[in-house]
Amino acid sequence: MTAETAATHPHNPYRAPAPAPVPARTVLEDAGELLRALAAPVRIAIVLQLRESPRCVHELVDALGVTQPLVSQHLRILKSAGVVHGERSGREVLYELVDDHLAHIVVDAVAHAEEG
Repeated sequence: MTAETAATHPHNPYRAPAPAPVPARTVLEDAGELLRALAAPVRIAIVLQLRESPRCVHELVDALGVTQPLVSQHLRILKSAGVVHGERSGREVLYELVDDHLAHIVVDAVAHAEEG
């Protein structure tokens, strides 16, 4: 193998990896907003609860041991960030995660914190 082909060979251990493409600024800003929405202990706990199954506010209050106004406030933040959505069922609203990607972020962060 010549020096020229070694530099361009895909399995060459001495070749620097290509830099990862940087997403568009708007994508980075949206990701930052999402992470900010997840960056509170109560909201992390809510996501972990909703990962198991959809829940109404009083179920989250009971599970987390915090007040109803606090749970409602955090649900509003998560809802406006597109993390959760609610569906009315009679007098109650049943909240669930929009998708599993967000639960994976939270579960990985919690696992990392537990390792530390």
